[in-house]
Amino acid sequence: MPLVLLLQASILGRLTELVTSAIGDHGLYAIFVFMLGDAVLPANEAVLLYAGALAAGAFSGAVVFLGAEIDQGVPAYLAVAAVATAGSTLGALIGWAVGKYLGRPFVLRHPRWFRLSEQDLARGERWLDRWGDWAVLVSRLTPVIRSVAPVAAGTLRMSFGRYAVFTLAGSAIYCFVYAALGYAVGAEWETIYDRVGALEYVVLALLALGAAWLVVRRARRRRATEDSAGA
Repeated sequence: MPLVLLLQASILGRLTELVTSAIGDHGLYAIFVFMLGDAVLPANEAVLLYAGALAAGAFSGAVVFLGAEIDQGVPAYLAVAAVATAGSTLGALIGWAVGKYLGRPFVLRHPRWFRLSEQDLARGERWLDRWGDWAVLVSRLTPVIRSVAPVAAGTLRMSFGRYAVFTLAGSAIYCFVYAALGYAVGAEWETIYDRVGALEYVVLALLALGAAWLVVRRARRRRATEDSAGA
């Protein structure tokens, strides 16, 4: 186990170096490309946190677009968050298209490409089938579900329009919040990044509680309806 943890730390450390270097060299373009693969990239939180810190002026670099520097502060923050949202949304739409047009067999033949097993995909399909559009929005907020939902939505042939709207909303919440965290903590962004795993578990716990509450609420409504009909 210690060896596995050391390897994970080494890989994440290298990814973090890649993220900071690429964003420093290529600005918003790098942010867009990284977020395009946010369903399979394990360091996308680092992208948002570092980009937010950079926008706040925590480092000597600047947010650059088309060769021009964007003013540090709120303008830079809005730029990095908006571009990240666009990349994240487009990546999810590509995942939807893969699921719909290439199909379940293709995805399951290439589990390493999509970081999905048959069990993962089945769970994602059940989640989306049960909770519908709102599951799409919620899936953008945590990597555990985010990596599964786009392809699962495609294999279930979910309406593109509905999927796109809820994906955009969820991606915007995710990107603007994480970029805001980076903006707030500045040079200490890596400290927050090290605690992202714990934050994700908190989100999952809240989602589980919310789902349980909905189930109980529906059960009570059904019982009340049956009692009224019986009376």
